[in-house]
Amino acid sequence: MEDILKVAALAVTASLCAVVVGRQVKELGLVLALAAGVLILGGVFQAAGAVRDFLKELAQLAGLAPAVLSPVLKMVGIAVVARLSAELCRDAGEGGIAAFVETAGAVLALYVSLPLLQAVLDALTQLLS
Repeated sequence: MEDILKVAALAVTASLCAVVVGRQVKELGLVLALAAGVLILGGVFQAAGAVRDFLKELAQLAGLAPAVLSPVLKMVGIAVVARLSAELCRDAGEGGIAAFVETAGAVLALYVSLPLLQAVLDALTQLLS
């Protein structure tokens, strides 16, 4: 609870500053928003690591191969990075580039999921044989 309050306070403060500064120098407002984003993500990086470790432990207990969990974690990471990058591009007034970032994120998510899809295909093939 305390962490989200810190994140919210930083986000609101940075947003207000970015709006005020952005009226005078739009580029500086964007840099301020980017810096706030880096600080926010840095603050929750430890929590994300704890979640990843827990999921790995859970996968071990369930007997899941790393080839199953790893693509899921990679897809989540790709989705987060693509979303944040696209929003920053939109804030900079580059909606077209944002659309390309989102498309690239979708393609890369499919690409990293290929081992998982292959494992499903192999399992189906074994069941049908």
